[in-house]
Amino acid sequence: MKTKIERKIHVIDATDQILGRLATKVATLLMGKHKPTYLPNVDAGDKVVIKNASKIKVTGNKPTQKIYRHHSNHPGGLKEIVYSELKRKKPTEIFYQAVSRMLPRNRLRTPRLKRLTIQA
Repeated sequence: MKTKIERKIHVIDATDQILGRLATKVATLLMGKHKPTYLPNVDAGDKVVIKNASKIKVTGNKPTQKIYRHHSNHPGGLKEIVYSELKRKKPTEIFYQAVSRMLPRNRLRTPRLKRLTIQA
């Protein structure tokens, strides 16, 4: 018994909003947890468009102390970049990583992230 999934488009302005608080709202919309028909094994979430991602804010000392790390899987391949530097180079990557890390680590994560559009 298949039911048709209705997806809405949510357009959110990120100007002067806190990064973590907005990312949790977006992750909830992408998963579909706000719908009464939510099932954890069904990808029934909505599409989300984020505008002005470069104007998002963080609290405290995060601009100078928060570090984003990734590894190239080669010896000595750990790369680190500070929040303020990443915001200058790729302002959309900060929000993308925040939402990505709030979604469950399963097979539905990739299709959910494809429904997320971030505009600087």
